[in-house]
Amino acid sequence: MRYGYWMPVFGGWLRNVENEGMEASWNYVRRLAQRSEEIGFDLSLIAELNLNDIKGVDAPSLDAWSTAAALTAVTNTLELMVAVRPTFHNPALLAKQAANIDRISGGRLSLNVVSSWWAGEAKKYGVQFDEHDDRYARTAEWLEIVDRLWKEDHFSYSGKYYKIEDAVMQPKPVKKPVIYAGGESEKAKDTIAQLCDAYVMHGDAPGRVKEKIEDMERRREKLNLPSMIYGVAGYTIVRNSEQEVKKEIERITDVRQSAAGYGNYQDWLANTKLDQQVSLEDYSVSNRGLRSGLTGTPAQVAGKIGEFERVGVNLLLLQCSPQLEEMERFSEAVIRKNSAMKTAS
Repeated sequence: MRYGYWMPVFGGWLRNVENEGMEASWNYVRRLAQRSEEIGFDLSLIAELNLNDIKGVDAPSLDAWSTAAALTAVTNTLELMVAVRPTFHNPALLAKQAANIDRISGGRLSLNVVSSWWAGEAKKYGVQFDEHDDRYARTAEWLEIVDRLWKEDHFSYSGKYYKIEDAVMQPKPVKKPVIYAGGESEKAKDTIAQLCDAYVMHGDAPGRVKEKIEDMERRREKLNLPSMIYGVAGYTIVRNSEQEVKKEIERITDVRQSAAGYGNYQDWLANTKLDQQVSLEDYSVSNRGLRSGLTGTPAQVAGKIGEFERVGVNLLLLQCSPQLEEMERFSEAVIRKNSAMKTAS
């Protein structure tokens, strides 16, 4: 299992807790990135939104791509998975930008391709907002252009959304960045199976994740493509007793504390095709993180991770609050202990 985490570019993950003790600032994310690779984390996902959908639109949020470029220069081993939304980025220019950042990092860049869901943000930033299936059709063209520019020169393309002529892009990436993507509609899953290397899922129980992996593997087999990397989001609470865990869950799901992000959450629901209904816990913690069940004593959390491994999950994308302190706790109680046990055996 590889351990990744969401970089807190929005200042936290809890819609009901106003101040989580991790400000949206360069100083904080630099400190977190540098410490995370020292304590056993392999990857960080840097989300891309120009507005803050967790704390409310007036709250600060860091730009994904300039943050990622800066982080490559101050880290050594951490894979930086940067979210990118095709409607916000010309594919040829993004391919060039990504290749440069990949070379700065020594081959540690990967992409998380997101077909935009926030209509209000697009309007505020003057960007075209396509309907759901059109977004994935655009994404398919976008991915082909990026992939071929990373491999070829003097490349031309003419499609519904993009047209380029005799493009040359040098230098190329150190190696082709891994393309991650997530989605639950049929259109999304077909696009991901055909064009991506990895499938990342919202939080869910191992049994439900197993069904999703098996479905994606069937789609890949029909295309004669190899197995994918599979990642799952999860919110972690590691404590010494179940009573302490219950108390923390009650604290973070108390909607009376703050409602700043509720309108943005409703926009997301309206423009996203989900395969399940959402709950109070889903609203309170982003990416349905509590559904993964990574809450409990160290032994309980380690047991749940084992269940995910057995159904084919390769990567956990963790959120916790406050991020730095809780990741230290998770590393000590779970990552290092599991590593020591495997070494001993």
